[in-house]
Amino acid sequence: MLTTNPFDDDKLKEECGIFGIWGAEGASSFVALGLHALQHRGQEAAGITSFDGHHFHTHRAMGHVAGNFDRDDIIRRLAGDVAIGHVRYSTTGETALRNVQPLFAELAQGGFAVAHNGNLSNAMTLRKALIRRGSIFQSTSDTEVIIHLVATSSYTAPLDRLTDALGQVEGAYSLVVLTPDGLVGCRDPLGIRPLVMGKLGDATIFASESVALDVIGATYVRDVEPGELVIVDASGIRSVRPFAKAAPRPCIFEHVYFARPDSIVEGSSVYETRKAIGAVLSREAPVEADYVVPVPDSGVPAAIGFSQESGIPFELGIIRSHYVGRTFIQPNDGIRHLGVKLKHNANSALIKGKRIVLIDDSIVRGTTSMKIVQMMRDAGAAEVHMRIASPPTRHSCFYGVDTPERSKLLAAQMDVAEMARHINADSLAFISIDGLYRALGDGRDSAKPQRCDACFTGDYPTTLTDCDPKAPPLALVASR
Repeated sequence: MLTTNPFDDDKLKEECGIFGIWGAEGASSFVALGLHALQHRGQEAAGITSFDGHHFHTHRAMGHVAGNFDRDDIIRRLAGDVAIGHVRYSTTGETALRNVQPLFAELAQGGFAVAHNGNLSNAMTLRKALIRRGSIFQSTSDTEVIIHLVATSSYTAPLDRLTDALGQVEGAYSLVVLTPDGLVGCRDPLGIRPLVMGKLGDATIFASESVALDVIGATYVRDVEPGELVIVDASGIRSVRPFAKAAPRPCIFEHVYFARPDSIVEGSSVYETRKAIGAVLSREAPVEADYVVPVPDSGVPAAIGFSQESGIPFELGIIRSHYVGRTFIQPNDGIRHLGVKLKHNANSALIKGKRIVLIDDSIVRGTTSMKIVQMMRDAGAAEVHMRIASPPTRHSCFYGVDTPERSKLLAAQMDVAEMARHINADSLAFISIDGLYRALGDGRDSAKPQRCDACFTGDYPTTLTDCDPKAPPLALVASR
């Protein structure tokens, strides 16, 4: 089998998206729609757990939301007016149904279901301690560590048990938790991973991105704040902040690539932010060219900003087909090679004889950039320049993003000039880290960075108990 989205395979991938709703008749239908809107955050598996006041109901499946949760018989079985859901992208760990979320367990206090976006950077240490105390794990997911910590807590009240568990974990988490007592949405004290809150009539909603609210006709209320637990139950909505206050460090890459362009992140339009990034990039790394060409689809907003700022016309020099499945069967090497063009193809009539500046969101391994540059040259481009709407990715992420080990990150092995020669571009430039912050509306405080930018700077905001940042990625915590 050959993946026919070669330009998408060499990207940093967000590991999951979460959605929860309380107080809506047919809650699972709304969750399914919300997960459709979050499909870009995890395309390998999906799951929904509902509660009807007496019993929990769960359906989890490999593959996309469509095809699994567009069947009436499945949605009918997920009864109740409260439900949570999850879309998943696994990394170096096992791809198996047992790791698909939401995870559910029957605890002494009743059913407990959780959906998690993020990675716990001390999950292996905690797991070993729990196993020594008698815990029996059913998955290889770091999320299950949270369930066992709740189950073994010495506190009595469910909220106290959850708070006790979260007080022991390190790293990044946004959670939606479903119990017989209510629905909880929470973020880690640094707010590394996103979570928003919305309303649909009397129903309360939590989602990884605001676009999931738009899809179901809900109204955005606010972001769940870093370190906050929002509890929704029969008595209403309340908020607690049980952890020591810390300076927030939300993930900067949400603005660059992860979030959908039609989402609002940290109160700002992702689309407008990406255009601003392109404009700053144009000022920092000008180039003489005939056309600005985005690498579809993630490079489009930044390319528009680059074009508007530079005055160089924006053109679609690469055409993407939206009607190709992820894989196809190829009988020989010749057909396999042709499969690359099923997803993207050069607009040769436009490109021939022209100087092209390609705009992409990032360079990870460099394999994609090499293919794109060669595609432009094969189409007859006179010059091919490349501009990247993020700084060089030199460090692995341990907070919920699929990042190759450092030895496979091109920018960790080469300087920019070497990278340009490697991908065969006439020139290559990245936006600076200070320029990226300016595009987001502020300047970077090098002593106390306002966001998690560790993939660019190596400045990790939390302790990495399980891992040396110079070592390969965590096998356990990346297995969700």
